[in-house]
Order: sequence, then structure tokens, then C-alpha cells
Amino acid sequence: MRISVIGTGYLGATHAACLAEMGFEVIGMDTDPAKVAALAEGRLPFHEPALPELLRKHVQSGRLRFTTSMAETAAFANVHFLAVGTPQASEDGTADVSQIDGALRALLAHVDQDALVIGKSTVPVGTARRLASMAKKLARPGTTVELAWNPEFLREGYAVKDTLAPDRLVFGTDSGTGLPILRNVYATALAAGTPLVETDFETAELVKVAANAFLATKISFINAFAEITEVAGGDITTLADAIGMDERIGRRFLNAGVGFGGGCLPKDIRALQARTRELGLGNTMDFLASVDALNLRRRDKVVELVELALTGSGARPQVAILGASFKPESDDVRDSPALDVAARLHERGFAVSVFDPIARHSAAQRRPELDYPETIEGAVAGADAVVLLTEWRQFRELVPGDLDALVRRRNIIDGRNVLDAAQWLDGGWNFWQLGRKPADGCAAVPAAAAGLDALAVRA
Repeated sequence: MRISVIGTGYLGATHAACLAEMGFEVIGMDTDPAKVAALAEGRLPFHEPALPELLRKHVQSGRLRFTTSMAETAAFANVHFLAVGTPQASEDGTADVSQIDGALRALLAHVDQDALVIGKSTVPVGTARRLASMAKKLARPGTTVELAWNPEFLREGYAVKDTLAPDRLVFGTDSGTGLPILRNVYATALAAGTPLVETDFETAELVKVAANAFLATKISFINAFAEITEVAGGDITTLADAIGMDERIGRRFLNAGVGFGGGCLPKDIRALQARTRELGLGNTMDFLASVDALNLRRRDKVVELVELALTGSGARPQVAILGASFKPESDDVRDSPALDVAARLHERGFAVSVFDPIARHSAAQRRPELDYPETIEGAVAGADAVVLLTEWRQFRELVPGDLDALVRRRNIIDGRNVLDAAQWLDGGWNFWQLGRKPADGCAAVPAAAAGLDALAVRA
């Protein structure tokens, strides 16, 4: 069995390299010549731990190669994974599936042998069944093209592990004829005890968006309670610890802060709302609009807090933003809360410097108006406020002595609730966290101030 992966972005490049690691001969196909050239040289155009080594290993061994030719792809493989993008198409959140439609059409124009096409992209429910019908119509006479759906559950920063040792596998088929091939592809993971769900197209499609909708809801849920503790008093981290002890709830994804971002959760919850409306289900998923709005509102809170902290600081105060990617161990800045807050502060007239250990170049491409020093020292030099917005390890391990001699004013805002408040207060800093009660002897910002009563403590 030889396998192709069509689309070599984050998902496709990861899947292709991991399939080669599983022992298969693999070809990755993409229409972007520059991307294909880089991958063919063993160079990864994005950051993902452990993946560069895997890519180079199998490009050098010859087990993995890349092409821009769909004819070559069809001739090489009889199992084809579709891993192209499905971006948000419009303001109403509808997913654009034109790339996946186009990829299937282009592939079937060249397939002259029986083949299995396996979708991995996140798509609106109903897409797989429509594509299966398209495949039957477009298949050449004398050939059979079956479709299956195998959603991905990759976490950026852990994508290699999540592919080689997934926490579950989902196979969606219509007739079930593709199941033996799918079991063969993932034989190693299945032999290791990975749970397998075999189901229909629709359930397989919905599993991924349901998972993302639930995670987004869980994050916004704890941030909603953070808004309460910011006004009424209380400590959001202690609250999260307490309810997380309930095995029905669990502690993961109950971290209050500036909220979620990235290329999946925001896009997927908007696309799910749009799809349910198309299905005539009215307000079934309307609660996700509140989840989305609350998530964006946390960014407003951080901006308001910076403005509050720097009131009276003179003309054009300088703000150092620590973090640009939407999460650590990633250079992905799509819908990043950190980069969005930085841009909003810049628009309000602040001088903004952004430091991220990995995402500096991708952030600069998206928001070129901001300043991106190469070091954390360069970013915080002369700063009137330091704002931590991506919880990279080197930021979590900061202590006051690291920054004392660099900043102009000792104001720090911890937008991820990862720093030790007592340590910074003892170090003579003004310190803020979201959803946390003030330390003993320190005054909270009045709730009337911009509607915000985050932990604003004055040393």
C-alpha cells in the first residue's frame, strides 16, 4: 500500500511524515511550488516540535517525497488522504469547502485504479456524503473509488505524538468497504490499544467540531466565572481547582485568562453555527455565539486593564507584550489573543513591542506595524507595562529580578494566570491577574473602572 497526502499545510505535512514513520511509502502533494520545494529539502515552513527531525529522516530515506503533480500522485498511490484547508468563508462563519471539492475533482481526473480517498479536513456535516456521491460520478469506468472520513485531533505542539499515538481513532464510512484499509494504516496504534470508533460519515464529521465546540465552551465557561470573581470577589484559580476535582468536569481547559484562539476553535464553532442554520435548526447552536463573544471580551478586558494601569503615564506609554502565538510551542498566530491585544493597544496609541521565541516572523507578516525585538530584553527595555499573553515556559519562569533593571515602570499584567503574585508583589511590582482576588494589604481597582476588577495590586 502506497499513500498520498493531498495538501501539505500543518495537518498534511504532519500526517505525511508520520505515515512514513509508520512504514509506508508516502507522497505529499500541494499546489504551492515553494512549499513543496521546502518540504522536499526537509525544511518545515512552520514550527512543530519533533516534526523537522521526522521530515528530514524520511525525505533522506526516500520513503517520503513531495510533488505539485496530481497525475504523479494518482499514479503513485491507491490510498489518498485529503488534508486541504477549509477556512472561514464569510462573516457568518460558513466554511469554505472549495479546496476540498477541487482537490477531489483534480485527483479523480487522474485516478485509473481502484482507490480509497480518506478525508481528514474539518468540514461541515454532510460534506463527506456529498463527496462520496461526487466520487462515484467522476470515477473512471472500470474503477471503484470509495470515500471514508478520518477526522484529525491534533494539538499544536504535540502533533507528532497525537498522530503516532492518538487518544482515539474515528473511521467514518458509508458501506464499510474502506475499514480494512484504515485498520491497516493505523495497525500500530490499534495494536497499542488506541480506542477505535467505527461510524457513519455524519458522526465522523461531527466528532471533531463537537470536540472543539465543547473545549471552547469549557474555556469560556471558566472565563465567565472570572468575570464574576473580578467584580464580586473570589479567586478563579481556586474555583477551577475545586470544580475540576469533580470527575464529571475535570481540571483541563479550566484556565481563566485572555481566552482561546488559533486556526481551529474560533473557525469551527462559527462554522458549526452556520451549518446548523443551513439545516433549519434555528437557534440550536446559538449558545456558541455567546461562547465566542465572551472569548473576545476577555481581550477587551486586558486592553482596558493596560489603559487603567497606565493612566497618567504621559504621552505614548510603552507596552511590552510577551507572546504572539495563540499558544506555546507553536508559531501559529491565526486569531491569536496575544497578537490581537497587541494590535489593539497599538491602535490606541501605545508604543508596542512584541517578543515571542518562535512566532516573531509569522507575527510580523500578519501585523507588520508592530515592533518585534529579537530578545525579551529588547522588548521590555524602557517599558511602562509588561503584559504576558502566551504562556511560553521562559515567560512562566520569569522573576522580578529578570526585568527590574530593564523597565521604566514596574507594572506587569499576567493574562494567563501563570505567575506567582506574591513573588512579584514582594519584588516591588504592581501586579494584575484576571479573575484573582487582591493580595492582603493591596487595593483592588474599583469595579466601576472600565467595568473591571481584575487583581490590580499596588506594592
